[in-house]
Amino acid sequence: MECVFGMVGNGFSLVVADSSAVHSILVHKSNEDKIMILDSHKLMGASGEAGDRAQFTEYVQKNVALYQFRNGIPLTTAATANFTRGELATALRKNPYMVNIILAGYDKGTGPSLYYIDYIATLHKVDKAAFGYGSYFSLAMMDRHYRKDMTVEEAVDLADKCIMEIRSRLVVAPPNFVIKIVDKEGAREYAWRESVKDAPVSNI
Repeated sequence: MECVFGMVGNGFSLVVADSSAVHSILVHKSNEDKIMILDSHKLMGASGEAGDRAQFTEYVQKNVALYQFRNGIPLTTAATANFTRGELATALRKNPYMVNIILAGYDKGTGPSLYYIDYIATLHKVDKAAFGYGSYFSLAMMDRHYRKDMTVEEAVDLADKCIMEIRSRLVVAPPNFVIKIVDKEGAREYAWRESVKDAPVSNI
C-alpha cells in the first residue's frame, strides 16, 4: 500500500513518501526513507519492490555523482530524468526494475521541476504527481487545492491534507510519512508525519 507524491510550488519542489517497508502481510519497519537525496539540488522519491527500489536509486545516485566528478559540473534535473528514463528503458528489455519514480530538482535559471517516471520508462514533466494506492486520494486532493504559486507552508499543509485523506480512506494505510523539499538552498528533509513508532529492539 505504498504512496509517493510530489508537487512544484513557488521556487521549490516537495516530495512526500510513506515509510513502511512491507512484504506480503508483514510490516518489517515503519521508518524506511524512500526519498533519496541524489545531490545538493535533487530528490528522488521511489515506490516499488524494496530490492529494486534500493538498488536502482543508489545506481542513479552514484552515476549522477560520477558525471559531476568526471565533468566538473552537475547534471541538470532534466538530464537526470532522461538518464533515469534511459536506464529503465534499457533494463525493461533485459531484467526490468519494478520501480516508479518522482524526481524533483532545482536548477539555476530554470527553477524547480518535477518529473514522473514509471516502471515502463514513461517520462513526463509535471506540476504534481503520485504513485501507489494512495495516489487515488492524494491526486484528488491536489486537483482540488493545488496552485502553482503555493508557498512552502501552503504546500506542506496540502501534503498534510493528502496524508490525512490517505489515512482515513485507504483500507490498509501506511502510518508514517517523510516530507522533503528542494529549492535554491538545496535538497533537505523537512519533516516526518508519524502515527506509529517502531518498537525498541530488545537486548534479550
